[in-house]
Amino acid sequence: MTDENTADSNTSTGTNTAEEENQSELTAVRYADGSLGYPAHTLGSDGNPPVDTIDLREYTAEIITWTKATATPPGVREPNTLAIVEFEIDDESVRAIGQVTTTEITIGDRVEPVYVSELRDPTAGIREPDSQAWDGYRFKPIE
Repeated sequence: MTDENTADSNTSTGTNTAEEENQSELTAVRYADGSLGYPAHTLGSDGNPPVDTIDLREYTAEIITWTKATATPPGVREPNTLAIVEFEIDDESVRAIGQVTTTEITIGDRVEPVYVSELRDPTAGIREPDSQAWDGYRFKPIE
């Protein structure tokens, strides 16, 4: 059973759409000691600021672990499959957590980040919809 939402995944056609131009960043940072961090922090574990940024959208990752939430907050799809993924970059690794585009995944699967303009329905819940903009990335298995 697959609940893949192809309408949410953005495939590149070689030209950038307005939505692609306004995408959230998926940026890791590199520190002077070579370690990577995501999300970015102003100081690394050695107390020094980052020396470089890395666009994780340009890389694939491996699923380290995953879970399926069946009781989700208002506006979040149900079931909501989440995974911790690991990006390998220049002999270093950095992990991220996020939604997955399908329920059929396995530890060790390769995934790529795909931009989604709405990770949750902004009209659900009691807050003003304009205050509930939740764009970001889901991880899509690479076939």
